[in-house]
Parts: sequence; C-alpha cells; structure tokens
Amino acid sequence: MFTPRLLDFQKTKYARFMNHRVPPHKRYQPTEYEHAANCATHAFWILPSILGGSNLYFLSDDDWETISAWIYSLGLCGLFVVSTVFHTISWKKSHLRMVEHCLHMVDRMVIYFFIAASYAPWLNLRELGPWASHMRWLVWIMASVGTVYVFFFHERYKLVELLCYVVMGFFPALVVLSMPNTEGIWELMTGGIFYCLGMVFFKSDGRIPFAHAIWHLFVAFGAGTHYYAIWRYLYLPSTLQTKVSK
Repeated sequence: MFTPRLLDFQKTKYARFMNHRVPPHKRYQPTEYEHAANCATHAFWILPSILGGSNLYFLSDDDWETISAWIYSLGLCGLFVVSTVFHTISWKKSHLRMVEHCLHMVDRMVIYFFIAASYAPWLNLRELGPWASHMRWLVWIMASVGTVYVFFFHERYKLVELLCYVVMGFFPALVVLSMPNTEGIWELMTGGIFYCLGMVFFKSDGRIPFAHAIWHLFVAFGAGTHYYAIWRYLYLPSTLQTKVSK
C-alpha cells in the first residue's frame, strides 16, 4: 500500500520510537515503546467487550438473538484477547519463536472470524431476500478460506492478505445495504471508514511511530461504532429506541 513520503518519520526526532522498514517477506520488529503500545491499545478493550457482549445477551428476547449475541461477543472478545496475548508474548517472550509464530497466525486468523461475527447479528436478525440469505453461511465459508490461506501462506504475500481482509469486509456489506430496513446503515458505514483509514497505519510500520498501535485504535473505534449500531437497532427495545433518538 502506498504511503506518502510526508509520513516517513525515519529522519526525524521520532525515529527512536520505531525500527526501520523490513523487506516484504520479513516481519517488522517493534521497539520496546511500540510493543507496550501494541499491548495496551487492545488490552484496554477486553473488559468493555465482555461487558458489551453480556449486555446483548441479557437484552435477547429469542433464540436467534441469543445465538447472534454469543457469536458476535465471542468474535469481539476473541479479537482483543488474542491480539493482546500475541503482542505480550512477542514482547516479553520473543525467545519462544514457535509459540510466537503460532500466535501470530492465530492473531491474523481471528480477524476473519471477527468480521464474520460482526455481520452475524445483521444477517441473522434482519429480513433478507432469497438470494441475500445465502450470505448467512457464505460469510463463514469466506472466514474459513481466509484461515486456510493464513495457515499455508502466512506472511508470504502481505498485499494479498490485506486484499482478503478488504474483500471479506466489503462483500457482506452489499447484502446489509440492500436490506429493506436501513436503520443503522450510517453507523455501519462510519465503522467501515474507521477500518479503512486504519489500514494506512496497518501497512506503515517503520514509517510512522506506533503505526500498529494507531491501527489498533482505529479497530477499536470501528468495532465500537458497529457495537453501538447492533445494540441500538437490533437489540434495544423499540420504546427505548424512541427515547434514544429524542
């Protein structure tokens, strides 16, 4: 992904906060400062994600809402927990190469299932057309294919991996945008914008200090925006929705 020279901080006083860029087939090694930031920026969101998922569970009125709440909550919590564990091991136990490598793979795999879980409440609880309903299971097939890709080609084709995430994120959105009930669409689009802007930093290690930690923050903002939309438009009782809108 193209990053403007304007964003290259290697020749500034901030260079001490980051290491140099690495070749495409190598993995960037964060500085001590960046390791700490990478851990903190996702560890902070573990407890809120657990509380938020529990809130959706208690607001559920039927089996489908309960199942969707569980799927979404596991995806949300799993993203922050796995990311935090991986970055902590990478920082403090980097000598455990095999463990770190496996956790890095799991960290990338869980993103696919997080995306699928984020769409689950919309696909399960909103009215879908006969063709659009296939997306309920297709999104999980896409997540499984992405997982297999990471297993066999982890860190080999980084641009392809990024493209897989983008396709996985946007393809189900076409179904959600075509639903008869459009409540929450603006929040979904806003969350998607956060993720897209964050990808600039996701590919900027070695150019921008704390680039990966900034990416983590964009993920948290996107996830928070999507959580709000799910809570308000899919789980909040209609009487309370009216009060919120006022």
